[in-house]
Amino acid sequence: MNREMLEELLNRFRIGTLSREELMETLRRLPYADLGYAKVDHHRELRVGFPEVIFCTGKTIDQVKGIFTEMQLRGSNILATRATYDMFGIIKENIPEAEYFEQARIIRLVQKEMPSPETSIAVISAGTSDMPVAEEAAITAETFGNRVERIYDVGVAGIHRLFDRMDLIGKARVIVVVAGMEGALASVVGGLVDKPVIAVPTSIGYGASFGGLSALLGMLTSCASGVTVVNIDNGFGAGYTASLINRL
Repeated sequence: MNREMLEELLNRFRIGTLSREELMETLRRLPYADLGYAKVDHHRELRVGFPEVIFCTGKTIDQVKGIFTEMQLRGSNILATRATYDMFGIIKENIPEAEYFEQARIIRLVQKEMPSPETSIAVISAGTSDMPVAEEAAITAETFGNRVERIYDVGVAGIHRLFDRMDLIGKARVIVVVAGMEGALASVVGGLVDKPVIAVPTSIGYGASFGGLSALLGMLTSCASGVTVVNIDNGFGAGYTASLINRL
């Protein structure tokens, strides 16, 4: 529940279209709803500006459905990350407006428009194989009201591909760089722009990349001062942080 919804609720009570008992029950559930297996944080949007996000890995289909339905009834925009198509199928039966982004593994429901900054976020991937993580970042940022420019498959093995897009990259307020292997693209971009760069190491690469550890360490030790790093494959975290920066 956001501030506008709370004000509408109180106004309905003032004019008599909402009873005292209904108001008290709604306010009782405002901080969070206890579903037994999850405590859905309805207060989060009031605190931080964005509603709670559902991380689906490790949850059953019924648990994801229950959390999703609870948030839908409260009028929230909903983002469910690392979701399977089976989870989406069950949710879609009851909430036809829900969308599934297969590459990003995200289920989304937009119930209200988010404020949209005039500035944009650029999401850059080193290779096509990095696109699932890049799309997780891009869809997350778009769900929170941002305009996203996608610039994919421009890694350092063919650096001229990146240089051809520098005009577009330079217009962004914050840049997300997604790369596996040795993760060098984040340092290259960081040395070319005057914007904050959020680096996302991916688990893409041969054995010596150690499931993304090589890219993570390379990004953490970047000599480009404007580079900040999130965890391996954490496209959501990068998209969320980029949204916070773009709204400043």
